[in-house]
Amino acid sequence: MTHSPIENDRDKRYMGQALALAERGLYSSKPNPRVGCVIVKDDVVVGEGWHLEAGGPHAEIVALEQAGAASHGAQLYVSLEPCNHTGRTGPCVVALMRAGIKRVVVGAIDPNPKVSGKGLQSLQQSGVEVLCGVCESEARALNPGFELRMLKGRPLVRVKVATTMDGRTAAMDGSSKWITSEEARRDVHHYRAQSCALITGIGTVIEDDPRLNARVDAPVKQPLRVVLDGNARLEPNAELFSVDGPVLIVTSAQPAADYSFDERTECIQMTGNDGRVDLDRLLTLLAEKNVNEVMVEAGAGVAGAFIARDMVDEIIVYSSPDILGSSGRGMFVIRGIRNIENRIRFEIKNISRLGRDLKVTYGRSNATD
Repeated sequence: MTHSPIENDRDKRYMGQALALAERGLYSSKPNPRVGCVIVKDDVVVGEGWHLEAGGPHAEIVALEQAGAASHGAQLYVSLEPCNHTGRTGPCVVALMRAGIKRVVVGAIDPNPKVSGKGLQSLQQSGVEVLCGVCESEARALNPGFELRMLKGRPLVRVKVATTMDGRTAAMDGSSKWITSEEARRDVHHYRAQSCALITGIGTVIEDDPRLNARVDAPVKQPLRVVLDGNARLEPNAELFSVDGPVLIVTSAQPAADYSFDERTECIQMTGNDGRVDLDRLLTLLAEKNVNEVMVEAGAGVAGAFIARDMVDEIIVYSSPDILGSSGRGMFVIRGIRNIENRIRFEIKNISRLGRDLKVTYGRSNATD
């Protein structure tokens, strides 16, 4: 595939606008990728759009409809390669060619094997000038979970922890409300909103009775709430059933006959070799359900199990400047680490302050020393 050798500050500027538009679908486009599009003619924006929700028009189509006849001879900037196949909507490359777009600038190639490179190739074969890779790292950063699912068949997994400065997630009596500030709690809802699924354990449900929904001031498709309920103890009056959104309950033991819930709730038994819920099979199942990003909001046992199995891509720690002492509960239960060589390594990706708390984001480490 050949690409136009011309990339200039104008390309980067308009791609920046397309990326900003893509972010408007951050909470609602799932399981589809977040995509933004800008159409420019004579250095004037004549159309723009973003992908709002699965099944709805793609960003390119929204922008083309807004631009109308002005699309003919215009340049189109899109954060992700236009599709060339028919899914719930028609192929975007056909619409671009029919509209008379003369140049297409793309942020990143679509990792979906059905699309990857084929959309650009179709455009080039029809005589459209193509430039790919403008602001590529920023474009790919919009859809890390989608990319992982397409390339490796698994979702991106984040673990969220709220802790004191001495690493305690709850006091000795189990109380933890509230360890962190209101600002930190609001930030968590943004991660919930962009996640396709939230995973928690039955212990957290019994102790905290959370709703586990995303409460943000923006269009949001609520995540699937997944409860790891090994011994089938979940009650139908749990608070998570009081709000909209699907629920998946995963047991390791065979539930009793009366273990049943409403129609939006799916119950499955998934037992691993250790007699507990099989987390590997669970992530595979979630990927098959088109889950791109997972956030684990659970106690030390569940969080530690994901980390110990090398399933975690990011850990987000909200740390308050308080101390609960050695009797408080720790962040992770991970057995088998007997010396420093056995440590599980992560790298600091970002540090920021939220209210009185620190937010530290850790990512996978490639270090071997």
